[in-house]
Amino acid sequence: MVDYDVVVVGGGTAGLSAALTLARAGRRVTVVDKGEPRNSPAAHLHGFLSRDGTAPADMLRVGREEVAGYGGTFLDTAVTTARPGPHGGFVAELETGRRLTARALLVATGLRDILPSVAGVAELWGGDVLHCPYCHGHEVRDKPVGVLGGENRPFSLHQASLVRQWSPDVVFFPHPIELADEERERFLARGVRVVEGPVERLETDGGRLAAVRMGDGSAVERSALFVGPRFVPRDELLTGLGCEVGPSGWVTVDASGATSVPGVWAAGNVVSEAAQLASAAGAGMTSAIALNHHLLADDIDSAVAHYRATGTAVSD
Repeated sequence: MVDYDVVVVGGGTAGLSAALTLARAGRRVTVVDKGEPRNSPAAHLHGFLSRDGTAPADMLRVGREEVAGYGGTFLDTAVTTARPGPHGGFVAELETGRRLTARALLVATGLRDILPSVAGVAELWGGDVLHCPYCHGHEVRDKPVGVLGGENRPFSLHQASLVRQWSPDVVFFPHPIELADEERERFLARGVRVVEGPVERLETDGGRLAAVRMGDGSAVERSALFVGPRFVPRDELLTGLGCEVGPSGWVTVDASGATSVPGVWAAGNVVSEAAQLASAAGAGMTSAIALNHHLLADDIDSAVAHYRATGTAVSD
């Protein structure tokens, strides 16, 4: 007998939502999570109905309590590798050296934000250096805001135009990006000031962003700065299992979160760079329902085989 019906790898919003749904369905489920959520630098989360303004750690604590209330368990460690089991299902190797067996896996390990290599960005990340206007734009509305260009050119240009929706005082620092005349004109028409040239560092006053220091020595006073990180999925477990990777470089899943490997589902930022808290929670629940149906089909097949062999129903 395997240890669990499902091992959920990753205890963020997607993983906890999946675990809650599976536990309420009576499945034996455990969540393996080392406690390093992507949004931990942020003081508050926003845009999640009924939880707006909640500290990320508080939301995860409540989520864990809800999962545990239905019999779900937690292991505060990491899964280092996963492989198919010798008799079906999967074996997950933990950082502690323990091995777990499960009928199915749900991977919700999220992604890493690779920040621009400008001094001060990492130190202020999640505070005055932000990524998502929908998550934090309202909190810096009407303040002097900057947008720093990055590796993802289309994203940076879109972000600079979008942030203008929250503040009349927006400066776009293209940094490594060379703007075409038409692009520069669009910013001017939108009321976005463009300050070109390399950005040297961010300057602070009392631990808060004060100014963006340019390579020529000039400084542009700003209260907040939006950046576009490079998103790298934490998908080593998925690729190690042989899950198909699409042209974008991300593991592909269907609408339910099923990967190309039977019995393996994925939800949240590990397969979607655009997933926010609410959509990640929805994806976790969707994957859990589909995964439960996958297990149900197996349960029915086993019950039929048992009935044909013994003439009796399977007892719980």
